Amino acid sequence: MIKKLKILLEMIKFEHTLFAIPFAIIAMMLAAEGVPTLYQMFWILVALTFARTVAMLWNRIVDAEIDARNPRTMGRAIPKGLVSVRSAVVMLVLSCGVFVLSASMLNRLSFILSFPALLVILAYSYLKRFTWLSHFVLGLVDAMAPAGAWIAIRGDLPFSIVLLSIAVVLWVGGFDILYSLMDLDFDRREHLFSIPVIFGVPRGILVSRLMHALMVIALVLFGLLYPMHLLYFIGVACVVVLLVYEHGLIRPDDFSKVEKAFYETNIGVSGIMLFFSALDLWLKVGL
Repeated sequence: MIKKLKILLEMIKFEHTLFAIPFAIIAMMLAAEGVPTLYQMFWILVALTFARTVAMLWNRIVDAEIDARNPRTMGRAIPKGLVSVRSAVVMLVLSCGVFVLSASMLNRLSFILSFPALLVILAYSYLKRFTWLSHFVLGLVDAMAPAGAWIAIRGDLPFSIVLLSIAVVLWVGGFDILYSLMDLDFDRREHLFSIPVIFGVPRGILVSRLMHALMVIALVLFGLLYPMHLLYFIGVACVVVLLVYEHGLIRPDDFSKVEKAFYETNIGVSGIMLFFSALDLWLKVGL
């Protein structure tokens, strides 16, 4: 049982929830002006976890044949035969059901929006076959986390939270461009689309840097508009340092540190933003 659980967690990359969930928790705490109820926290976290599970399961199912041909991914659970497509589909259907159920337990708007959210999540896996815009759609998938968490508590979506979600779109899309460098030669052979494949590696890295610069601007604008206070902006400054470090690891002629940059810096970005945003809010409301 433990072995099967490890295979499942590896297949759906459970650790990747650490990218979006911290921003969702930020939005959740801001919406509640402190600590949400245990009921709200439970169903929001269930919704986020299973939305991510749906995204990864569907991606693994749709890309099973492609993954089997890619040296980097041929060891994944489905191509290797550790999990059957049928089992993955069953898990996918169950995960979709839990996601919709959890949204319905929050409020009517969350329930209604859970269906277009699923549509976006499921559509993403096909996009790299047709367009380099898939990077931005992946960013949108993760950006639904803070927007959805706010909606779950307040039932609306102010422009300040839209700015926070835009920051997530730019951040995730930017680091996904860098991540795609690891499959550059394979994507070219398979005629798959990414910004580095279509526009070249130097331009791809430049676009990633531009997106991360715009992410920082969006975070600053959000902090000014909401408004946040000094500790939040200290967090943003730390994020700038991490992003500069991330891009310093990657050169047009050297992709050897892409995976290191992807995991270490980006989990750090979301963790730092959560820590300083939470501290900022707690001091403000006197918790």
